[in-house]
Amino acid sequence: MRLFGSSGIRRLFDRDLVELAFRVGLAVGAGYKNVIVGTDTRTSGAVLKHAVISGLLAAGADCRDAGILPTPTVAFATRQFSCGIMVTASHNPPEYNGLKLLNPDGSSFTMEQQERLEPLILSPSLKAASWSDLHTCLNYEDAVPEHISRIIQDFPHETKVKVVLDCGCGAASVITPYLLQRMGCEVLALNSHPSGFFPRDIEPVEANLSDLMRTTRESGATLGIAHDGDADRMMLVDNLGRFISGDRLLVLLARDLGAKDIVTTVDTSMAVEEAGFAVRRTVVGDTAVSEELRKGGSFGGEPAGAWIFPGISLCPDGIYAAAQAIAIVSEGRLSELVDSIPFYPMKRGSIAGKMPVELASRLSQMKPLSVNNTDGVKLNFSDGWLLVRPSGTEPKIRLTAEARTETRVRQLYEAGEKIIRSAINGNV
Repeated sequence: MRLFGSSGIRRLFDRDLVELAFRVGLAVGAGYKNVIVGTDTRTSGAVLKHAVISGLLAAGADCRDAGILPTPTVAFATRQFSCGIMVTASHNPPEYNGLKLLNPDGSSFTMEQQERLEPLILSPSLKAASWSDLHTCLNYEDAVPEHISRIIQDFPHETKVKVVLDCGCGAASVITPYLLQRMGCEVLALNSHPSGFFPRDIEPVEANLSDLMRTTRESGATLGIAHDGDADRMMLVDNLGRFISGDRLLVLLARDLGAKDIVTTVDTSMAVEEAGFAVRRTVVGDTAVSEELRKGGSFGGEPAGAWIFPGISLCPDGIYAAAQAIAIVSEGRLSELVDSIPFYPMKRGSIAGKMPVELASRLSQMKPLSVNNTDGVKLNFSDGWLLVRPSGTEPKIRLTAEARTETRVRQLYEAGEKIIRSAINGNV
C-alpha cells in the first residue's frame, strides 16, 4: 500500500494515523537532521504534530515547532532547514489530516524521495538514536513575520481597496488579514479566526463560497478572497460577487506577472494556450507542477487554486497570490479584467469509487480523435475534451469536460458519467 498520494499523506484521523506520524518523524529524522514543523487549525493537528516531533527527536534530529500557520509559510521558512513537515489535510474535510513533506526550495517531496522514504517508514527495524545524541524541540516564532516581509518586498505600495476575506477558519487566519491590512486594505473578515470546526466546506469552490459572494456584492467591496484549510489555495470573487473560475484566474495571474512560459495540469482549459503562453502540462497535483517548474518556468498553477511563484518558493502560495490579487485590482475593475479573458464552458464533478480496470476501453466508445494517458484518460475531440482520472486524495473518480458550447460540454460530461457508472456497476 502506498502511503503518499498526489499531495502527501492524507487520511481520516485515527490511532493508526498518530502512529504513522511518529514513524514518519523517525524515518525523516534519520536522513534530515534539521527540520521545521507546522500545523493547520484542525483539532487533530496538535496530536499529530507532537507525534511527528517525537519521531524526529527519537531519530536524533534537531527540530523547530512553528505552531499554527499555512503550508506556504512553513515552505518559505524551510529554506533555512534541511526539510519541512506540515501537518495538514489541505482542502479535505475536518475529520481528515495528514503530512506534507517539503524541500528547502518549498517543493513537496518528489516521487523519488517518497519512494526512498516509504520503506523506512514501514520498516520494523528503524531504530532510535542513542540517548547522548538526542535534542530538544524549540519554538520557531518568526515564520509568519518573515513570510509577510518577503511578500511586502514585491508589493511595497499601499493599495486602499475594500476586500472581503474568507479564511474558512483555517491557517490563513493567522497571516492573510494582517498582510492585507499592512498593504493598506480595508478588510472585512469572514471565518478568519483559527478553528478546527470549519464553518463552511473548506475547499474554496463556488458551491462553498455563497457567503463570500453575497458579502462582496452587498458591501461594495473591490474583490473577495477565499482560502482552503492550509492556504496553499486562493480563489477570487469579483466586484460583482461572481466566482472566478480557476482557469481564468490562472490566465489573470500569469498576465499580471508578465509570464511567458507556464506550467499547468492536464485538466486546465484549452484557453490557456490560446491566451498566448508557452504551456507545459503535467498530471493533476501541485507536486507535479512544482517538479516541472524545477526545469524552468516563470509561473505555475492548477485551476483548483494552487498558484506557484518560483521567485519566492516552489510551494503553492495562496498568501502571495492574495497580495498579487490586491495589486491587480489597483489597475482596474476585476470584473472587466476577468471578462477580457477567453472562456469556454466547462463542467467538473466526481463519482465515488475506484477507477475500473476496463474503463479506458469503455470510454473509447465515445470515438475521440486522440487519447492522452498522462493522468487517467483524456479524450480529445475537435470541439473539446473529457478527462477521467482517479483522485489523488480521496476515493473518487474525477470528471472534467470542456467544449466550445454548453450543449457539447453537457454531452461529453453525461456520456462519460454514464460509462463510468455502468463500469462501476459491472454492466456490460
